[in-house]
Amino acid sequence: MNISTRGRYGLKAILDIAMFGAEKPVTLSSISQRQGISEGYLEQLMSPMKKCGLVKSVRGALGGYLLSRPPQEIVVGEVFRALEGPISITYCATENPAEKCDREENCLTREFWRQTQLSVAKVMDSYTLADLLPGEKNEKRKD
Repeated sequence: MNISTRGRYGLKAILDIAMFGAEKPVTLSSISQRQGISEGYLEQLMSPMKKCGLVKSVRGALGGYLLSRPPQEIVVGEVFRALEGPISITYCATENPAEKCDREENCLTREFWRQTQLSVAKVMDSYTLADLLPGEKNEKRKD
């Protein structure tokens, strides 16, 4: 299982906004320089995060992006769902109820995959952006 660059870079970008956007909007150009992500790709990431209410944009010369809520109120799972859709490690264990495997009734491994997927989602939903910020006291991080 691999998490795409969309999810990884999106998490980096929103964490950058959490770190540097407390007093003023953060520009895509500054995120690009600090995180090594192209501005064009950042634009593609901001649109779904804005649509899901994770970030808001400020227009104008002093514009950029701000978090829509405090970092302790945004969980990592929300970021991944905004960018990648329902958390899913296999087709048959997706969070999307519209997707149903036609072999579900006789599948010997479905419960294993469902429990694994639920564990991944639980971890993603247990971390907030604040938990990942450097310098924050956090029992979840082992550093």
